[in-house]
Amino acid sequence: MSEEKAFYSSDLAGVVVGETAISDVQGDVGLLSYRGIDINELVDKPFLQIVSLILFGAWPNVEQESELADFMSQHSQLNEHETGLLQQVSRELHPMLLLQGVLPLIPLPTEGSTTLELNAEHGLILAAKIPALIAGHYRLGEGKSLMASCAEMGFHENFLHMFHGDTPNPDQVRMLDAAQILQMEHSFNAGTFAGRVCASTLAPIQSSISAAIGTLFGKLHGGADQAALEMAIAIGGADNADDYVQKSLNNKVKIMGMGHREYRTVDPRARILKPMAVELCQDEESKSLLATLVAVEDACQRAFADKGKEIWANVEFYKGAVFHSMGIPSHYFTAMFSMARVYGYIAHFLEFSKDSRLIRPKAVYRQTGS
Repeated sequence: MSEEKAFYSSDLAGVVVGETAISDVQGDVGLLSYRGIDINELVDKPFLQIVSLILFGAWPNVEQESELADFMSQHSQLNEHETGLLQQVSRELHPMLLLQGVLPLIPLPTEGSTTLELNAEHGLILAAKIPALIAGHYRLGEGKSLMASCAEMGFHENFLHMFHGDTPNPDQVRMLDAAQILQMEHSFNAGTFAGRVCASTLAPIQSSISAAIGTLFGKLHGGADQAALEMAIAIGGADNADDYVQKSLNNKVKIMGMGHREYRTVDPRARILKPMAVELCQDEESKSLLATLVAVEDACQRAFADKGKEIWANVEFYKGAVFHSMGIPSHYFTAMFSMARVYGYIAHFLEFSKDSRLIRPKAVYRQTGS
């Protein structure tokens, strides 16, 4: 009888399941910090500096930053085996499924080559491969040849070069750096928690990353970026936003990218990303899509205000417009999200592995039928 009345939370809302020193989400006041530093102070810093901060808990010195850059550059090129894996994958396969399936197939060294612990090296090798896998999958799908990694380019400059085949605009690189820093880490989100559950079984880091990426794929998680932009395309223009929002709310259809599970006020990442989108989206198509997204957010806010409530767009909502303006197809948006969030996954694996316990929740059994 006591179990029949036991309290449980099917979505773990409000349930504390562990501690972390990696990031802090203060949803009630709309604040996000990495290792105790507010995201607003980090967003314009060099990308690999933030990677080092997230993974190792301290700001890198010049030598450490240079070593990390060299390590990532060294492993950013696909070898013959990895290229062969990529070529065997269907061109129609969603890039998130590609990453989830191919990353565990990449052989990792049994001995380290740096002063880092082996799990950190393994995680960073996989993180370095992700941009090349995404760019390669895209180019093969377009009937184009693969582009070699360029050691002289910065991390995201090199990705855009491998993706499009030419030297990217510096403003695009700057915006991509900022967008990827904003979505690098977010405490015990669904993908990260899935990775921690996997790590709790003492599975290797590639399995943990794969589990996390598979979870990120969902529309209620990382997939909202693709869904939000495709929604804007389907709406067809800012003038149609009010009608779309009213019909969606009347029919209880979720408007992708509006609201956030953790934030009770504006998502601090969206506060930064929205003006970036306005700055970067200068071609007519991108301007139109951005105007549609702004109109949807405005219509949602009016509709919720009539009910005495507030709602704000989250980081996924405007991120798609930024990526679209860079020439990235919408079905690659979430893969690019994973290209940043993977460093959070690695950091949590390293943190959790220091004092891990098998995660095994209990269920209330309810017999059905006779």
